[in-house]
Parts: sequence; C-alpha cells; structure tokens
Amino acid sequence: CASSLPYVSGRDGYATYRIPAVVTTRNGTVLAFAEGRRDGISDTGDIDVVLRRSSDGGCTWGSLTVVAAGHGDTRGNPAPVVDPRTGAVVLVTCGNSGSATEGQIMRGEVPADRGRRVFVQRSQDDGRHFSSPVDITAQVKRPGWRWYATGPGHALALTRGSHAGRLLVPANHSGMPPAGSSDTGREAKYYGGHALYSDDGGCTWHLGFANDHYDGVTDVNETSAAQLPDGRVYFSARDQGGSAPGNRLDGYSADGGATLNRPYAAQPTLADVPAVQSSVLQLPGTGAPLLFSGPSVPTARRAMAIWSSEDFGHTFTRLRTLSDRPAAYSDLVPLGHDTVGILYETGAHTYDTLEFRRLTLPWSSPVVAR
Repeated sequence: CASSLPYVSGRDGYATYRIPAVVTTRNGTVLAFAEGRRDGISDTGDIDVVLRRSSDGGCTWGSLTVVAAGHGDTRGNPAPVVDPRTGAVVLVTCGNSGSATEGQIMRGEVPADRGRRVFVQRSQDDGRHFSSPVDITAQVKRPGWRWYATGPGHALALTRGSHAGRLLVPANHSGMPPAGSSDTGREAKYYGGHALYSDDGGCTWHLGFANDHYDGVTDVNETSAAQLPDGRVYFSARDQGGSAPGNRLDGYSADGGATLNRPYAAQPTLADVPAVQSSVLQLPGTGAPLLFSGPSVPTARRAMAIWSSEDFGHTFTRLRTLSDRPAAYSDLVPLGHDTVGILYETGAHTYDTLEFRRLTLPWSSPVVAR
C-alpha cells in the first residue's frame, strides 16, 4: 500500500485527532500515537493520548486504544521511543488541568498541581498494553519554568558513542520574566529549549541542556532530534516568532544532550517551512542522509514535503512534496529496507485526518545497512 488513514476526526468518540508520533518496535509493529481531542480542535480540554498498531507496515490498523486518559483534563505531547537494550516502548507525555490554557500557564495564573506536568509509561508487550503514567515532573522541570512540552513526535535512543542506550527526549518550556519586568511571561521570547534523558530505560530521568537566555531572537519551541553518524545529536526546533530569519532553528550536542555545542541558531535552508512542529530522522548506513519533514509554504500550513541533508544538518535540499493539501504536524519513522513512513496532519482541512504515507527512497542502494 502507499497510504492509510489511522485517524479520522469525528470517529471513535473524538472530535479531532492531532499531534502525531510514530515508532517501529523491535518486532516491526508500527505504533501510531496521537492526541484524541474529545470536544474540538482546542489545545486544552478533555484530551487523551491514543494509539493504533499496525503489523503490516502501516497499511492496516488495529482498534484504537487509550494509552493516557485525560478524564476531563489534558494529556498530550506524545514522545515515544523503543529502548534498544530491552525492546520496551517508553512513552513520555505532558498534561495539565483541562480548564487551564497555555496562556494562563505561561502567565503564572495556574497553580503547579494544575499546570504542566510530565509523565512516563512503558510497554513490555509490543505496545499492546502500557503501564500507568508515572509523574516525573520533579526530575525534569525547573521550579521557575511554567509551560513545558515534550517533542512532540518520536524521542531518540542513542546507539553510538559513550552514551549508547540513553533515551533522549527533546522538549521546550517557558520561563518567568525577571523581577521588575512589565512582561507577563506569555511573550514568545520566554520560550526555551531543553532535553531530558534516561540512562536506565526510563526508570529515572535527568535534565540535560537548557537554554534560558530568552532574548527574543531564537524562541525555541517544539523540537525533534536525531543522532548523526558521528555520534552527535542534531536538534531541529520551531522558532516561535523570534527575530532570527525564517522559522527553523537547530543545534548540536556532542555529549548525548547534556549540553549544546552552541546556542540554537537559524537554519536558512529550511526557509520554506512555516512556524510549525517538524520531524527529523537519520537514516542508517554509510553516507545516509538526514531527513526533515514539514509543510513547505512559509505563510501557511500546507504542502507537506521531505527534505534531505548530506552534511549533518548544515544544509537541506527539498526532495519531494507529498501533496499540495493543507498539512501541519508530522513524524518520520524507518520501516526497513528502502522505505520510511510519515504520519502527518492533513485533509481538505488541516486537521481532518492523520495520514500515514509509505515512501520508497531513491537513494536506497548506497545507504541501507545490510
């Protein structure tokens, strides 16, 4: 098959499905996560994290299951990853009170117990069942942070270097204005990026790098990460209105996400991408490219496309446009041999469906690890 529709808004009790995240398990099962929004398109309210599984590479899907139930509150920002040492699926998510908006949280109007919190779950049976969410907020969220969002999209398992086996989740947060400032904290300049990681399969978590300079030049928001062939981690982030040119930022870490080699900086070769979440995926094999997915119209969320970098993320070239239709968030996943998958928001209207597309890669012969 070429494509399928694992999520169609209005079905299975949810008004809207958004925020795709996808991984392939050790057994080859494709796990497609999303936010199931019961009441509408809003980012807040009664929202669950849901899952559908595919045993045939994303052509057909099993029944929808609820992985993290909001019970009237908001659960979302799925960031799944497969532990390379055990095969367990580790899922990190965020949540807040269903009556609290992002603006209220950023302005400090919401108490901590109703604000953004961070959770982890595990599946030992190929994604059929997940453990109950465990709150890890105290381990990974600084006291002065207000907003907090993991990913969204697949997290990263490091497979090379001294930190092989580490589970790494790219994330963003917002900080408080300095004392005496007239700012409320809702201003986009208070967004910052960070990473969280686990070296024991998701049992305990640590905060990695965090950029808290809040200069209004690079306003780091939703972030994806990939491990490059040389072992470094490449981070690609949405710029939420910073004065740097374009809407994409990037950075590198040589120590498994503990620090950045340099602060986030503008990525000029992705100038066609609007302000939106995007995904990066490093393909396996010698000389394999780094892939990037996102809409390709600077002023609108439409025309999902794939870019490729052959110089470790320094420059990107557009490979193909999947469709001219409305499109927004996306996540890339390896499917084996010469095929990758992309789960993305699209339809006649932007959030009508989450479509899964299988893409055969033209560079398969020289890059696929055998």
